[in-house]
Amino acid sequence: MADRRPILIATDLSARTDRALDRACSLASLWDVPLLVCHVLEAEGPSAETHDLVAAEVAATLPEVAPNTEIIVQEGSAPAVILRLASERDCQLIVTGVARFNQLGDFFIGTAVDRIIREATSAVLVVRQRPRAEYRSILATTDFFTCSRDALVRAATMFPDAAIHVVHAFHVPFEGLLSVEENLEEFRSEAEGEFETFMNDAAIPPSITKRCTTHLVYGETATVVQQVAKEAGTDLLVFGTHGRSGFSKAVFGSVAEALLRCAQIDTLVVREPA
Repeated sequence: MADRRPILIATDLSARTDRALDRACSLASLWDVPLLVCHVLEAEGPSAETHDLVAAEVAATLPEVAPNTEIIVQEGSAPAVILRLASERDCQLIVTGVARFNQLGDFFIGTAVDRIIREATSAVLVVRQRPRAEYRSILATTDFFTCSRDALVRAATMFPDAAIHVVHAFHVPFEGLLSVEENLEEFRSEAEGEFETFMNDAAIPPSITKRCTTHLVYGETATVVQQVAKEAGTDLLVFGTHGRSGFSKAVFGSVAEALLRCAQIDTLVVREPA
């Protein structure tokens, strides 16, 4: 891992951030990079004593072995502070947990995490599962745009020992007007050609492509992703967003948001450079 830039983790000192904190500490140790642990005070004008007390509470939540860790306590809007810190300190990764669970145990992302993902130039890792080991199997979605290529390369570089499953979900457009049975093979063939072109992109090194298994599946993207994730036993979902506007509603944004809400595994969102 050649990238020496720090990792930023935001904690609200609640149990729901424990998984994200453990994963951030693990990655910082694995990559031997600085770890910034941030807690944001919403109240205005807290005293220096309050800062010290909160910093001590944050320190108490860290694993015993957490070298090269800096605790930062600031006041303001949590997403605004996190985004500013990530930019000022040139962080390579922001790690966050899900906002909360609903009464059925489903994951909710929450508006603060939504904003961080939409606006951060750093990659954002949303942690759902308790860390038990390094990521061993990655599921990378592709829409054949450069943002998904960049996300694939970035994830493969971050986790050089992980197997990679590259997934594209295709469908027959205007299914109410066109017969799926009559047109399925034609659109499958077209998608296969685009998939092959994507995987042969010179920007994807051969050392990465040889780690990849491709999956071309008919169906709605979120459903296909869940299906392949279960069948392949992946523990990290990766996708890219368009740098020109964060989530691009016209191209991939609605799919990205659906993936964020339905995924049951940790999710890495990589924003394409503007």
